[in-house]
Amino acid sequence: MKKYFIVIGLVLAFISSSAQILEPVKWKFSSEQINEKEVVLIFKADIEKKWHLYSQNIEEGGPIPTGFFFDESTDYELVGKVIEKSKATTEFDKSFKMDLAYFSIEAIFEQKVKILTDKPFAVKGFIEFMVCDDERCLPPAEAEYEFAFNANGEIQAEQSSISHENEASSKKTESQVREPEIVEIENPLSGNDSIWLLFWFSFGAGLLAILTPCVFPMIPMTVSFFMNNSSKAKGRFQATVYGVSIIAIYTVIGTIVAVTLGANFANWLSTHWLPNVLFFLIFVIFAASFLGMFEITLPSWMINKSDQQVDKGGISGSFFMAFTLVLVSFSCTGPIVGAILVQSAGGDVLEPIVGMFGFSLAFALPFTLFALFPSWLSNLPKSGGWLNSVKVVLGFLELALGLKFLSIADQTYHWGILDREVYLAFWIIIFLLMGVYLLGKLKFSHDSDLKYLSFPRLMLAIITFTFVLYLFPGMFGAPLKALSGYLPPQTSHDFDLHGIIRDNAKISGTSEKSSICDSPKYHEFLHLPHGLEGYFDYEQGLACAKEQNKPIFIDFTGHGCVNCREMESNVWSEPRVLQKLKEEFVIIALYVDDKNKLPENEWIKSSYDSKLKKTIGKIYADFQISQFNVNAQPYYVLLDNKGNLSDSGHIRKNLLTKPRAYNLDVDLFVDFLDDGLKEFNERQ
Repeated sequence: MKKYFIVIGLVLAFISSSAQILEPVKWKFSSEQINEKEVVLIFKADIEKKWHLYSQNIEEGGPIPTGFFFDESTDYELVGKVIEKSKATTEFDKSFKMDLAYFSIEAIFEQKVKILTDKPFAVKGFIEFMVCDDERCLPPAEAEYEFAFNANGEIQAEQSSISHENEASSKKTESQVREPEIVEIENPLSGNDSIWLLFWFSFGAGLLAILTPCVFPMIPMTVSFFMNNSSKAKGRFQATVYGVSIIAIYTVIGTIVAVTLGANFANWLSTHWLPNVLFFLIFVIFAASFLGMFEITLPSWMINKSDQQVDKGGISGSFFMAFTLVLVSFSCTGPIVGAILVQSAGGDVLEPIVGMFGFSLAFALPFTLFALFPSWLSNLPKSGGWLNSVKVVLGFLELALGLKFLSIADQTYHWGILDREVYLAFWIIIFLLMGVYLLGKLKFSHDSDLKYLSFPRLMLAIITFTFVLYLFPGMFGAPLKALSGYLPPQTSHDFDLHGIIRDNAKISGTSEKSSICDSPKYHEFLHLPHGLEGYFDYEQGLACAKEQNKPIFIDFTGHGCVNCREMESNVWSEPRVLQKLKEEFVIIALYVDDKNKLPENEWIKSSYDSKLKKTIGKIYADFQISQFNVNAQPYYVLLDNKGNLSDSGHIRKNLLTKPRAYNLDVDLFVDFLDDGLKEFNERQ
């Protein structure tokens, strides 16, 4: 974290050059009564000449911004946020190499408070702030405050407080540490004043969602549905309704889900066995239909009702198609929209509406355009020809991709029925049969006789057989990096030659000694890739890091996380990364979607949504959200080992560098690890 390197350097330079205790800022507190139920708290900072107090609004890479923290109480509630009444000066700072907003001489802040009691009460809390002059910076300091009011809301006492402590006050409670500044910087949707930026960010996420394995195969079903219209005008109207329905469903239902059920609902839908098994069965049924086993038809009562709506324009049928798409695809799109859902769970309403609208707009575009122009495929032979071959090939693809849903449920609940080699065996057979079909050696009920083999069909057959040959070494433990996001993890492979060699080397003593302290909790069903050793419980990993005096590498991951597998296969496997993870860090992998229920004495009550968390996954999903305001995986955090085992929720001060998310750039990940190691060594 660049800003901390600069701050630490300036602070060390200051300490080495002077033993004088400087207190260039003095705080004064007062209040003004608006009416019987509202008061304004006034925070005034008197600043010595040449010194600067920084604004609340500081971008990433700058000094610590001024922050106000209030004890929770049922006697009052805050109205809005703290307002800066003084005008800040903005100048380019050479040390931080950025424009900074700061106050000189004097700074006044105001916070409106609504009174909820008829008894005397007090508003307590603290201010966190940082001051610098042209040559040096003081360590971040805190100033505690207390406003005492009588039963009429009139101030009883005014207090001044000066505090320049390097460490947090031992009197701070959990409610006081409410919004860690570092965390807000990392979340791309947090602290952003631009609604348009949020919209375009979500729009881009919607386009990326089209490429997920449970969305792309839905396109042919859309085409076949709208190809049945005899009237082009009617088909275009239905296609328009279809696109609007997708947007409406995502925006309305997605926002309602976010407000009422919280950010973890997307995680539930993408990892719980029930929806994933249901989606698997849906894909198998679709595949059977494409392969000619039967035609998918709705129940008669639904068909009759749909026919009535078709006479009026077919709104019901279009909406039904849109709803089916949203339902099936949400298992893959849930992790993508997770960051948007977090916004609403915190009480913001406009942001998730705009975000979900941008996401669904991009998501609906290709489906709507395909539906508007079904003639792109309608001129092709409708039976026994190339179009039927396309349907058959899509049937094979749907059968293969549907296994992903069953695999997610299998990994999350540790059923052990679809391990990596079993999954690969299914894929090898499916694509081998598809290649044989493309050569005309396999025929289904609706296929016409293949008189000759066309060049495009031959090329597709060659590509398919090449893919099968690529898959085959995976049966013996080959990593298959190109498919890492779609396959079960390497740790589920029974016959992994590389793993067998590695384990035998450890037994014979020719390999390095264990890098962990004791047997990890949950190691029976949770694993790390590439033979790495680590923990799956935060407190156990922290204890080992203290014992070995190593920094901590936290991996927020999940059984059903596609991007996690890609990072592990393409980034973690690189020798530079693997060596650092093995030798320099204590790894703690926290699975946010694991369904194993913990004993009652290990349940926790969330500080984020006040709900009781009973499983491993829910506990660490809540841990990630409450600490970092992020619920997407993968998410990597580097910490020192100075945390308190009995107070694992307070880790803000232990961050070594800015957390990272999904990015396949190996050099950037190496820099991330090096920055954390450098900061850890400096703190020693």
